[in-house]
Amino acid sequence: MAMLWKFMRVAKYSKTALSPKVKVRGIPTHSRCSSSKSAPSDFAASAPSSNTVELLGKSYPQDDYSNVTEKILSKVGKNLHNRKHHPLWLIKEQVKEHFYKHYLGRRGTPLFSVYDRLSPVVTVQQNFDSLLIPQNHASRRKEDNYYLNREHMLRAHTSAHQWDLIHSGLDAFLAVGDVYRRDTIDSTHYPVFHQMEGVRLFSCHELFSSIRDGEGLQLFERGHRTAHKQECHTMEAVRLLEFNLKQVLTKLMAHIFGDGLQVRWVDCCFPFTHPSFEMEINFQGEWMEVLGCGVMEQQLVNS
Repeated sequence: MAMLWKFMRVAKYSKTALSPKVKVRGIPTHSRCSSSKSAPSDFAASAPSSNTVELLGKSYPQDDYSNVTEKILSKVGKNLHNRKHHPLWLIKEQVKEHFYKHYLGRRGTPLFSVYDRLSPVVTVQQNFDSLLIPQNHASRRKEDNYYLNREHMLRAHTSAHQWDLIHSGLDAFLAVGDVYRRDTIDSTHYPVFHQMEGVRLFSCHELFSSIRDGEGLQLFERGHRTAHKQECHTMEAVRLLEFNLKQVLTKLMAHIFGDGLQVRWVDCCFPFTHPSFEMEINFQGEWMEVLGCGVMEQQLVNS
């Protein structure tokens, strides 16, 4: 079973766009654990002809779906979240410090690894199909995304990397990066913003080992999907997973914003998690959403 959460959405949020997710085994770790082909810190994008776009050392042929503007291309590769002492870098490091300190593996090393240099150019399959997002889902619209062509786009969320990271054998990780969604700029919206996403996968032993007389408890059953669980998960597993997930994220928010924080949870719906929740905190007398999370669809894990 897996839990997923997504937070650190900076400056922009669109209700029509994809919401954040969370898996139960992800926790931030150091950039020394970072992987992957990283986007260069210096800008490297151009449109040498009307037929192709050169971005991060690769060439992408344009077609009827291409809609990335030169202004947006000029933002790709800046990697503000990796610039030392930048506000985004400070938040990222604060989250990593918290998880490094409180979540350790059996050998005393950080349980979660961090991936903060993954290329923002992804395939449509990575951004949508791998997350069970239907073909007719509103989040796929050209009006809401930046497409290089019909097959490639600028990621609309860090969840675009989930399948690949899990497929590589990871069961606990954080993914951090710049994300892109078309939107009108105002005081709370900007087409480029940042997300941090955590994922954790649990085995039966890991989930139930701390439960007294929990030897007989199981992760899976042949049941029915309800508002509270997936058809393949037992109610005991879902309840424990939900408790773990909310406890981890509440402690994280207290670490970032300080003790005495007022928190409330709101049930919601995401294509890739069920059940799904949003966390809101009370800020200056108003409730503000800070993250979305949930129990990952077992179909994603099985795939």
